Amino acid sequence: MSLESYMNQIGQQARAASRLLAKASTAQKNDALLAMAKALEEARPRLIEENAKDMANGQEKGLDAALLDRLLLNDARIDGMIEGLKQVATLPDPVGEITDMVYRPSGIQVGKMRVPLGVIGIIYESRPNVTIDAASLCLKSGNATILRGGSEAFHSNQAIAQAVSMGLKKSGLPEEAVQVLNTVDRDAVGKLITMAEYVDVIVPRGGKNLIKRISQDARVPVIKHLDGNCHVYIDDEADLDKAFTICMNAKTRRYGVCGAMESLLIHKQVAKEILPRLVSAYQEKGVELVGCDASQAISSSVASATEEDWYTEYLAPKLSVKLVDDIDEAILHINKYGSHHTDAIVSGSYTKTRAFMAGVDSSSVMVNASTQFADGFEYGLGAEIGISTDKIHVRGPVGLMGLTSQKYIVLGDGHTRDN
Repeated sequence: MSLESYMNQIGQQARAASRLLAKASTAQKNDALLAMAKALEEARPRLIEENAKDMANGQEKGLDAALLDRLLLNDARIDGMIEGLKQVATLPDPVGEITDMVYRPSGIQVGKMRVPLGVIGIIYESRPNVTIDAASLCLKSGNATILRGGSEAFHSNQAIAQAVSMGLKKSGLPEEAVQVLNTVDRDAVGKLITMAEYVDVIVPRGGKNLIKRISQDARVPVIKHLDGNCHVYIDDEADLDKAFTICMNAKTRRYGVCGAMESLLIHKQVAKEILPRLVSAYQEKGVELVGCDASQAISSSVASATEEDWYTEYLAPKLSVKLVDDIDEAILHINKYGSHHTDAIVSGSYTKTRAFMAGVDSSSVMVNASTQFADGFEYGLGAEIGISTDKIHVRGPVGLMGLTSQKYIVLGDGHTRDN
């Protein structure tokens, strides 16, 4: 079968499965998730065996240690995948929820019903556990999904796909509800992101270059974020002890996550008091600091920042520092250089925090809290499929609700329109 024929078949099957899933009850979907969890447990030896093939191939190809670590499946990670399925089964089902019902003067009732998006294509790299994360969230939200994992995880993903298929079959839901592409042909990605007749939404998860390419070439709506250049602004009315704790956590809890602080803005009135303290603590953690002339004048440990530094998501122990005259300059800097992901203010002023929340154009804006809270579980959404910096149709962590839309419903009792 040609790639063209194969992808069309996958799309047709997904579209047919999506119509069945849209009508599935919450109990059916939860049964499928628990059956998938059981199938994964039973397939544990095979999962580890197939993953070993990917690990060996990765080592032969010279993949770096970080990539190999993301690729690895061990008992603990399989336990996490199984637990993730069980957790999603406990989450409230958004599908079918009816809200905003109101009577109109004509006597009809008008409201909204939450419905699945349809077919979601997900393209991702390295981590096999994403296969389960994506499958579980799409299934619970009533969507069929087509998954295209990285070639480096091919054997692992195929083994996971078999377990998922078995769980769906046992629950009575269509096996085509979750399809993992069985080809490493890169042209499959190009086809998937242009199958508008079969695919409703694309979700890319991976490096900036992958996401940029998909965003440029897709003929299907894309839910994405390119990078997470997150800021913390320390205001002149901040509690500096709180500011210190927040800034240390925002940068050093984990360096490689999209919610990590990459740029620190400090009001010039408090910089001499807080910056040396932060510099010393960051140096102990091995964080490299670059900054503006004013920050360098306060601490010789701060190297000179380039224009590019203000735009950069480091995902590493490196931080850019800038002193600002006031909150307005902080907001202007964030909106110019930031990536509209997550930005925070530390301040005791209600007026300033309100101005920051209103003025910063990001998917998450935080007050007196670490940017590393940008996460679906922390927001009470359960598992997430990613974080969106788009404005349509969903922003921030994308959980079950973000994988649905709404349609209007109208209730009448023989009502007719007279004029």
